[in-house]
Amino acid sequence: MTSPDPETSRPFPQGPVPPARASDAEREETVRTLHDAVARGLLTLGEGDERVAAAYAARLRDDLPRLTADLPPGPSPAPVAPGWRALLLLAWLQLRSSVTRDSLRRTVQSPKRLAVAAVALVVVLTLAGFAAADSFEHHGHGGYELERGEY
Repeated sequence: MTSPDPETSRPFPQGPVPPARASDAEREETVRTLHDAVARGLLTLGEGDERVAAAYAARLRDDLPRLTADLPPGPSPAPVAPGWRALLLLAWLQLRSSVTRDSLRRTVQSPKRLAVAAVALVVVLTLAGFAAADSFEHHGHGGYELERGEY
């Protein structure tokens, strides 16, 4: 079989496909798995060092799976907290549902309910302000940095 280009006389390679080379990312993933296994006590420090060295020395993809084949899968990741945005949304929905048209009349007639609604509104607005300030601070949008000598 010849190549599709008639000007080239070299044929396509015949026989089995050569094994693929391992990438740095694949080696690093294997090393992370091995470090996790050492941390969980599945491998001794010496055995972990040997396997990490073998992972970094691996040239082919086929060399990497044998380094972790005898290890059980890692634990599932812990659930992530919902964050401020979700908590503020829940607080707003709760406040909105408790201050509907029907309950608004009852709230205005009852000073205690009016006070609770006002405090809830202040808390929600305060948390929203803290969340906004935190967002500005961490994303570099807040405040000015004066150079020395400028006032």
